[in-house]
Amino acid sequence: MDFERKGKVVLAEGTFDLLHYGHVYYLTNAKKLGGEKSKLIVIVARDKTVERLKGRKPIIPEDQRRAIVEALKVVDEAILGYEEMDMAKVIEKVKPDIIALGYDKEEMEKNLKRYLGEKNLTIEVVRLNRFEGGDISSSSKIKRKIIEEYRSNIQQS
Repeated sequence: MDFERKGKVVLAEGTFDLLHYGHVYYLTNAKKLGGEKSKLIVIVARDKTVERLKGRKPIIPEDQRRAIVEALKVVDEAILGYEEMDMAKVIEKVKPDIIALGYDKEEMEKNLKRYLGEKNLTIEVVRLNRFEGGDISSSSKIKRKIIEEYRSNIQQS
């Protein structure tokens, strides 16, 4: 990454399938961690990585998910991750000052902190709070809502 190092570089990661306000909330708060003039770089999970970890392919293909995330005003750059989920490679490439994780990334937080300690790297790892804004605050909830609406409409027909 060739950013001028005036501000801090914040690294965020995720799948970002069916982008919703919870994602925007996470990315906005991630960037705020770096303060003024910070740069937010987002790693978007590869399709094969999502399939391996979640047991299903994402609805939106990886190149489109990356482009959608990068189009968000708060994001300075979005890049596709490594299929083998190699955070060491990502850290080496991005050289973040802060790594912002989603509320549900407890295991990743532990692994990252252990890795950073072993390598003597002084990168702050922050797990952000969940957006608590109603029914549709996750991609799974959006999918369930679509199925419920579809079933309801079929039954009414």
